[in-house]
Amino acid sequence: MKFSRALSIARKESRHVLRDPFTLILALGLPVLITVIFGFAIEFNMKDIPTAVHDGDRTQSSRRLIEAFGSSSYFLFDRVPSAADALRTLTADRNRAALIIEPGFEANLRSGRGAQAQLILDGADNSATGSVLGYLAGLQTIAARNLLDPAPPPPAIELRTRYLFNAELNSRWFIVPGLTVVVVAILSILLTSLTVAREWENGSMELLLSTPVEPSEIIVGKLLPYTALGFGAIGLIYLAARTVFEVPFLGSHLAYLLCSGLFLAACLAQGLLISVLVRRQQLSMQFAMISGLLPSILLSGFIFPVEHMPLFFRVLTAVLPPRWFILASRSIFLEGAGIGGVLVPLLALTLIAGALITVATRKFKRDVEP
Repeated sequence: MKFSRALSIARKESRHVLRDPFTLILALGLPVLITVIFGFAIEFNMKDIPTAVHDGDRTQSSRRLIEAFGSSSYFLFDRVPSAADALRTLTADRNRAALIIEPGFEANLRSGRGAQAQLILDGADNSATGSVLGYLAGLQTIAARNLLDPAPPPPAIELRTRYLFNAELNSRWFIVPGLTVVVVAILSILLTSLTVAREWENGSMELLLSTPVEPSEIIVGKLLPYTALGFGAIGLIYLAARTVFEVPFLGSHLAYLLCSGLFLAACLAQGLLISVLVRRQQLSMQFAMISGLLPSILLSGFIFPVEHMPLFFRVLTAVLPPRWFILASRSIFLEGAGIGGVLVPLLALTLIAGALITVATRKFKRDVEP
């Protein structure tokens, strides 16, 4: 292979990119758009949960209980005159929870019989229900301290929870490091899938093959501009993570660069393989979106933990590059991992990228020979 001829093809492909508004919008606008939308829109910590409140006791104790719930900023109260009205707001989908305090709450509390209040949750909304259940233990402790005089004695065994790597459980710290997977997968697979298909549709592939150019030179020349665009997208997301969302970067930049390069190589090879096999731009775009977007969001661990998936999908994700890169990215960003800490993802990405490059190269050679 002569690198000078590959560079000539790369310059030709770069001119195609610069002249194509669709490619430029995807390459420059997509990383920013996805980072902003996903970074700000996805929030796992529920706040201001609309909650109907019926205080049938109307005493100081019942008001303190409501204040204990309200001071957490997790609940947004909607006062209703009766318990039936509270239930109707849940049925009408106006509220996600209902706090009902029946008459006699304070009297039962003072007499030592034990006071009861009812919290009804909308089970159709899994996210809100899980969040409220997670908050209840802490809220019950606060309420007991506010209501009981003297305060209850501390338990004989006290368990204290401490969160490592993300002490505030900040959703953006979890989401943003994984955005590189979504952006690079969509961008590189989609753009690369159109390269060879465009040449076949325009009839310029036969002209290119009539010159003394090796298939390897065509591949390298075709992929060089998109490699630069891919690293540019990775750089944009890194800058947004550090400056806009203030995500800490505790690990090794070299490890992150290696993992990013291997993941980008796998995505480029996948896009090239689609382009070689399909040879039609519209069909290539559809295959690229299906094979790039869906695995990167649904099967990578970006939102849904891989460990909680059925066995079949856990095995399936093992051969998908997004699963390994998102594991490496979060480990490097939040856990401070170096190369030694991401050896398994590095090895998996190397094997997958090598296999995709080999298959794409062989199919390209076989398909383009006269």
